[in-house]
Amino acid sequence: MRISLPQDLPVVQAGDPESRTALVLHGGGGPRTVAPVVGHLAATMHAFAPTHPGWDGTARPASLTSVARLAAGYLARLLEHGEHDVVLIGSSIGGWIALEMAVQAADDERYAGLIGAVVDIDGVGAVVEGEPVADFFALDARGLAEAAWHDPERGYVDPAGFTDEQRAIQQANGRTMAAIAGTSMSDPTLLGRLGAVNVPTLVVWGESDRIVTPAYGRAVAHAVPGAQFVEIPEAGHLPHLEAPDATWAAIDPFLARS
Repeated sequence: MRISLPQDLPVVQAGDPESRTALVLHGGGGPRTVAPVVGHLAATMHAFAPTHPGWDGTARPASLTSVARLAAGYLARLLEHGEHDVVLIGSSIGGWIALEMAVQAADDERYAGLIGAVVDIDGVGAVVEGEPVADFFALDARGLAEAAWHDPERGYVDPAGFTDEQRAIQQANGRTMAAIAGTSMSDPTLLGRLGAVNVPTLVVWGESDRIVTPAYGRAVAHAVPGAQFVEIPEAGHLPHLEAPDATWAAIDPFLARS
């Protein structure tokens, strides 16, 4: 699966380029949702968060039609840059991309040593019996805030205040997400393939997440050999935004020993 990502993708980055690399992968909300992760990791790592093709006004190649293809593109880019022992940190759809990258890397000797650890933050992508992914595309702004946040008032953004440009970008992001992740935001084969992951993995979950529940997160963690699962109190789908201190307290020790 050979996918060439655009060379000019916008990137949020911070930290010493000589330090260990962390690839931070955003979800449907775009790169701004993971900018605090990049900022936090900068003290000890070289962290960077590219904008996925098709988000925030960027071009999406016609061949980029699935998370598996996007994951393959990121693996190829890391290899081209001579990276090794990279930490993958993904939020929501980004968590799915990170796990897919780890599976593909484990199954392809070209990527031996490329990936060193995975942190999945409230990642979608798997099909877990009895724990369906919320129908994201059916939610209005209020419904999304109630599903994604422990405190919905913090997450609610009134779309009436959007400019025409902001509204157009949001709609284009939604179309890209549907094209890459599908309207179900899941891959029926993913859960069964996670047994291939052969690097330390941490699954972090907001206890109030109603996009994908903590029970869903535990099932994902259980499918990855040796994975750890940490639930973050008083946080929803984006615990690094809603409860950052507790989220760093889970992630930092894991990265220090992985």
